[in-house]
Amino acid sequence: MRKSIPKSLRDPTTAAEGVREGDARTLRADAMLQLRRSLVLDAARTAFFELGLEGVSMREIARRAGYTPGAIYSYFASKEEIYATLLGESLVRLNAQVADAPNGGSAADRVTSKAGAFFDFYRANPRDLDLGFYLFQGVRPQGLTRELDVHLNAQLRAALQPTAAALAECGLDAAAAEMEVTALFAHMVGLLVLIHTGRLRMFRQHAPQLLERYLDQLTERLQRL
Repeated sequence: MRKSIPKSLRDPTTAAEGVREGDARTLRADAMLQLRRSLVLDAARTAFFELGLEGVSMREIARRAGYTPGAIYSYFASKEEIYATLLGESLVRLNAQVADAPNGGSAADRVTSKAGAFFDFYRANPRDLDLGFYLFQGVRPQGLTRELDVHLNAQLRAALQPTAAALAECGLDAAAAEMEVTALFAHMVGLLVLIHTGRLRMFRQHAPQLLERYLDQLTERLQRL
């Protein structure tokens, strides 16, 4: 006796509707997953800024997000992974801003352009500065896991790479370019911390002008090569 063929297989219209319904369910499930994940990240961001990395637990993040502690383990394995996700998203935005900075002109012009984009990102987003340099923990060594630190440091280095490349185009060898980009990075971070803490006001100076002066002096040295 022949088995009857399911209607969904005999009727192409019904089959197509079933596929569309399945796709819609998948899209709804994905949207809900992203929403819940975003709620966890938002809750964690606030908790980290208020309590610091060491002062936050997965239980505290869950409480703020409105979930049970076990529920957020479906999305993240640890608070370090959550922090790394937040920092990683920040570094993606940083790299995008540096990439969008003008590439025209001379190599010295690109040093100024790319370094300026790096500085402007953190100046406009002080919370990202806190996140990237763990400033809510106090100025002391801080990190996540070795694997996460390596990955995140590579993203930060990637944001400085266009400046390093422009320095090399100016005629510096690899070691000299690395030294200059490190000094520039230190100068920018120092200014950003002074802005962030309000300490720059005591000198009655403005950070953009100080950075411009530093870059002008760097450009003059590069032109003498």
